[in-house]
Amino acid sequence: MHGDGFLALLGDDGREALDALATPRTFRRADRLCREGDPARNVLMLLSGHVRITKVTPDGREVVVGVRGAGDIVGELAAIDDRSRSATVEALVDVEALEVSGSRFAALCQGDAQISWALVLVLAARLRDVGRQWLEMTGGSAIRRVAAQLMQLAVQYGMRQGDHVEIAIPATQAELAMTAAMSRESWARATRELRQRGVISTGRRRVTIHRPAELRRLAR
Repeated sequence: MHGDGFLALLGDDGREALDALATPRTFRRADRLCREGDPARNVLMLLSGHVRITKVTPDGREVVVGVRGAGDIVGELAAIDDRSRSATVEALVDVEALEVSGSRFAALCQGDAQISWALVLVLAARLRDVGRQWLEMTGGSAIRRVAAQLMQLAVQYGMRQGDHVEIAIPATQAELAMTAAMSRESWARATRELRQRGVISTGRRRVTIHRPAELRRLAR
C-alpha cells in the first residue's frame, strides 16, 4: 500500500539517522497535527493510521486535497522553505507518528544524501499525482470521476479478495466528494448508479469492487 512511502525509501542507515532525532507521538481521531498558516515547527512521519490534508479556498471553503497513511511524511514543505504551513492535517483515526523538529529535519536533508533523495522521490510522486488527479477528477461525467477516484483508492488502500477488491475508505462521503470536485449529492448519485450496475457495493466506510475491469473502463 505504501511501499513507496518516505519511510520505506529511507533504507536502514537513513532510518537510523532519523530515529536518533525523532520523538514518538500519538494523536487521537480528529486531532489536528498542524494548521494551515501556522509557523512550521516539526515534521511528522506516520507509523499507523490515516490523516487528511485540507486547504481553505479564497472563498472560505475547506477542500480535502489528500489523504496520507502509514509510511508517509507530512509537514515537510514548511520545514524545507521555512514558511508557514500550506495546509491543515487532521487525524481520521488514531495515529502514531515520529516527530522531528523542522530545523533538524532540514539539517538532515542537507547532510544526508539518502534522506534528501527519499524526499525528492516522494515529492516527485506527489507532483505526478496532482497532475493525474486534476485530469481525472475535473473532466468527464460524474460516473467517470467517481470511477477514477475509486480506482485510485483501490491502488492505495485496496485488498484483493478473490475476484473482488475490498477498500477501507479513510474519509467520509462529503470528503470524497470534495476530493472529486463534486457536490455530495452528485457523488452519491454516481455511486448509486455504480451499485445498480453491479460494479460495486458499499458499506460503512467500505467499498467492494466486484467488476474491476468495468470500473477501469468507466474511469477512462
